[in-house]
Amino acid sequence: MNWKRFGTALMLGLLLLTACGESAPTVTPGGDAPPPTDELTPIDLQAGYGARGAWFELYVTNPNSPLSPQGTGGVDGPLVEAINAARLSVDVAAYSITLNSVRNALLNAHRRGVNVRIVMESDNMDTSDVQKLLEAGIPIVGDNQEGLMHDKFMVIDRSEVWLGSMNFTDSGAYDDNNNLIRIRSTKIAENYSTEFKEMFESGSFGPNVIAQTPNPTITLDGTRVDTYFSPDDGVLNAIYPLLENAQESIYFLAFSFTSNELGAVVRQKAKDGLTVRGVMEAEQVRSNTGTEFDPFRQAGVDVRLDGNEGQMHHKIFIIDGSIVILGSYNFSRSAEERNDENIVILYDRRIAEFFMQEFQRIYAEGRK
Repeated sequence: MNWKRFGTALMLGLLLLTACGESAPTVTPGGDAPPPTDELTPIDLQAGYGARGAWFELYVTNPNSPLSPQGTGGVDGPLVEAINAARLSVDVAAYSITLNSVRNALLNAHRRGVNVRIVMESDNMDTSDVQKLLEAGIPIVGDNQEGLMHDKFMVIDRSEVWLGSMNFTDSGAYDDNNNLIRIRSTKIAENYSTEFKEMFESGSFGPNVIAQTPNPTITLDGTRVDTYFSPDDGVLNAIYPLLENAQESIYFLAFSFTSNELGAVVRQKAKDGLTVRGVMEAEQVRSNTGTEFDPFRQAGVDVRLDGNEGQMHHKIFIIDGSIVILGSYNFSRSAEERNDENIVILYDRRIAEFFMQEFQRIYAEGRK
């Protein structure tokens, strides 16, 4: 072997990894990564809140902003800028698309030669926005299944992913409480590209898929990031032990919470003396069969109904002030067994602090 050439190649590989801010996993499930030391930089939004770190950006909507009724100055702005900067590809998995800013950005990307592809929930494809995308020649594949294609993510240039709870709709960006996270990572992008290809190229949706996430756990500048897709990866089995192993606190924001298993462990941790608080979407509590709201109240859990006239659409757990679970996955059996969903689990106190601020805003407006 040419050891000199091997050593040079190895050094180049390490430099590339460093430049991308990525490394191989350095923790085992349940273990701890070295804590990041840099603080977040605020992102100025007129109708939302944002912050950035070395490899991510965090966004939450602000329905209370005076600009929200005008549909301007919100979290869709940075997303549109990212689409406008795309040079190669934009792959979109969307439960619904009615947000003009996003629709126009996708059309403009297509016109300048970017490969734009979309998978959608079939029931939401008969809108004028979707028809304009189709008429422009952008291919859109519907799920055509009983469960929902409930994802809300974009992979841009195979190097970054936008994901969260926000549907690409006017109400999602301006009326509802929602979140987005932008992750700059080729490995995370590979995870989401693999999931996208299952749906777009193979037509595999819901339970008709095989678990094949290529990089389920990585570290980015000291932060562990886990990626899970539902139903293939068993999201419930990922969330449950994190809640069960909580030592100090559990906070949650839940659009729909009907999971008996997650409800039981949350009640048990409250009984064990941990600080447990939550806010749930009032309309869903009234309409859901098997909602966990009443059992929470009966067990003495500090849970409130949201005070937003729109929807409190988050699906977030914050555990011990250092772990955040977020994505499209409602805490329900349908999300676990039937729908196409995704979550990321982020082991980072800075990200937890950002979402704790969002929790406190929504909790303060909640109704006991």
